[in-house]
Amino acid sequence: MNYLSNEKLVIVGAAGMIGSNMAQTAMMLKLTPNLCLYDVYEPGLLGVVAEMDHCGFDGANITWTTDPAVAYKDAKYIISSGGAPRKEGMTREDLLKGNCQIAEEFGQHVKTYCPDVKHIVVIFNPADLTGLVVLLHSGVRPECVTTLAALDTTRLQESLARELNVQQCKVTGAYTYGGHGEAMAIFASKAKIDGTPIAEMNIPEDHWPIIKRNTVQGGSNIIRLRGRSSFQSPAYNAVKMMEAAMGGEKFTLPAGCYVNNEVFQHVMMAMPTVMDETGVHFTNPEGTPAELADLKASYDHLCEMRDEIINLGIIPPVTDWKLLNPNL
Repeated sequence: MNYLSNEKLVIVGAAGMIGSNMAQTAMMLKLTPNLCLYDVYEPGLLGVVAEMDHCGFDGANITWTTDPAVAYKDAKYIISSGGAPRKEGMTREDLLKGNCQIAEEFGQHVKTYCPDVKHIVVIFNPADLTGLVVLLHSGVRPECVTTLAALDTTRLQESLARELNVQQCKVTGAYTYGGHGEAMAIFASKAKIDGTPIAEMNIPEDHWPIIKRNTVQGGSNIIRLRGRSSFQSPAYNAVKMMEAAMGGEKFTLPAGCYVNNEVFQHVMMAMPTVMDETGVHFTNPEGTPAELADLKASYDHLCEMRDEIINLGIIPPVTDWKLLNPNL
């Protein structure tokens, strides 16, 4: 059985719905036979292990543990959904303090047990902040940590496809950047529908607020419909990100990454990115003045939340970041 790699991939939070879906997707995409499932909730974890065994994946070497020292030891790739899920009525930002504390412990485990990890994907909310906390406390290179931001773009694609009654794959050039939250910035001015510029599609002006609302509230809508936070789409996209990091097909939807350049400083945010086996690489977005203004507002919101976790003592002041992670 040909796998993409033989190196150890750890799924953190494997007992949950996202984690269990990630485990199955990773095996279906044949990322590696050496899959370690980690969660502190043993009964749920054992249930997932049984399900994976019942799938009968050829050549699989699936292990499990509730011990972080065992899970993280010698890990080369890690995907973590190990935070508290969002519930109805909550925003991603409502999860800030508790999940950032979980992210701090996660980063410390990486530094202690697998400092040579090649890539980490963080998908528990608020991902822009939890990813930043993991990066700081793990000490790894910024190219090696990404957060899940692609869902916002796929939700924008879905909203445009429904508006124009086309297949979602026909929508190209429409992206969301900035924060993975209520203040995300939508860039659709350069979108094309089956090759036709969106400006020629004659979308009524009063439909745009609905398209944007459906994009921003896509996760909340799933909670209302299913009674729980989304799990299939984040699991699939997170594993596709890791597939790229492990040397497979490049991932070209926006990913959250550490940004510190002449425009945006010391934040984790969604940018135009390409992920491959060398890590994540970004460029600055191009858009209309209105789109760029929305991105600036999203960045400002991220800076406010970053400063909040600095005040909480979860991460040090920006001037001290190099003391915690010399790679920054």
